[in-house]
Amino acid sequence: MITSQTLRQDSEQSLRCFVVGPIGDPHAAQGSPEQEAYEHHLGIFEQVIAPACEKYAITALRADGIAHAGDINEQICRHVVESDLVVADVSGGNPNVMYELGLRHITGKPTIHIGEAGQLPFDIASIRTIRYQRRRSHLAAARREIESALEAGLRDGFELLTPARVLRGFQTGDGPASVADDGNGEDEDLPGLLDDFAVIEDGLDEMTADMEAITKTIETIGALTEQSGTEILDLTRANAPMSARLAAVARYAETINAPGGELNAVAGAFAERMATLDSGVRAALGLIETTLPEERGEGAEEFLEQLMSLDDAAQDSLAQIGSFGASAGALVRLSRHLRKPAKEISAAVKQLTSAITRMGEWAAKARALACNATE
Repeated sequence: MITSQTLRQDSEQSLRCFVVGPIGDPHAAQGSPEQEAYEHHLGIFEQVIAPACEKYAITALRADGIAHAGDINEQICRHVVESDLVVADVSGGNPNVMYELGLRHITGKPTIHIGEAGQLPFDIASIRTIRYQRRRSHLAAARREIESALEAGLRDGFELLTPARVLRGFQTGDGPASVADDGNGEDEDLPGLLDDFAVIEDGLDEMTADMEAITKTIETIGALTEQSGTEILDLTRANAPMSARLAAVARYAETINAPGGELNAVAGAFAERMATLDSGVRAALGLIETTLPEERGEGAEEFLEQLMSLDDAAQDSLAQIGSFGASAGALVRLSRHLRKPAKEISAAVKQLTSAITRMGEWAAKARALACNATE
């Protein structure tokens, strides 16, 4: 457990709570979504989070309240990692919030999730979240829930959050003891940093295998399509009856039906692995970013290389399947026999495009970190 005594250890200052959440834009046009978001989340901070913290002499701070000059991104990362407490408003699954939340989780320090009802991201739905609605009575209830969570945590200890899609159990060099301490500041059952990297790398290896299977299936469909195209062209040149051409199309549909279904299935597995690993990979990248290049070790560099290599292969496959997505609609219009395989191929293209786009974000960050390490 992480108790108030642990949090106050070696410090006479009051506890610090950093509030992670959407900020909006106070300078945006009146009535714009950005301006409304600013007013809404400022209200949540002032009416719900800050008063709850103040009850226990905890100093609450938002990113726009950081007074010191400097790189704002670095300052936010430091507050996320070093603050005694973090309250995270996960409403809408804001990408910056989710990134900062993943970075926070790997520290093992106390974190409280709140979110607007109906706006909670599905991928952290398993973590207890204090929900609020915009009506005054509901905001007051949310404030009381935060107060109760703080009271229980300060009295009995804060439970370490260990969601499956983040690096679990990692302790910063000056961080608190883990939730189940063995007396030596370590828990034999919780995975260490290298264990967590190994889990992510295993997942990336599986994604690499998925990508190889996708490439082979695409090549199979391409070869069958070329073969069928030649047959239909020959029939057209021979002025064969339409029934003969239709029969050729039906045979083609039958031959690509199985590989089309296989392509969609593997694409689904690939996208699922991507969604499962996303928070963990982003958290790992955040950890690497806050570590000096000379202190990263070979494991971190190999991890960055793996992300970049996987993205290169994924981009090649995406280029190959681009034509499939464009032709899927034409196949459906050509014959009813082609509707099923065309639907499978179209679904696969959609899943892969979305997943590979997210993978590109990983790789871009990895390339930037690798480049910084060589400068």
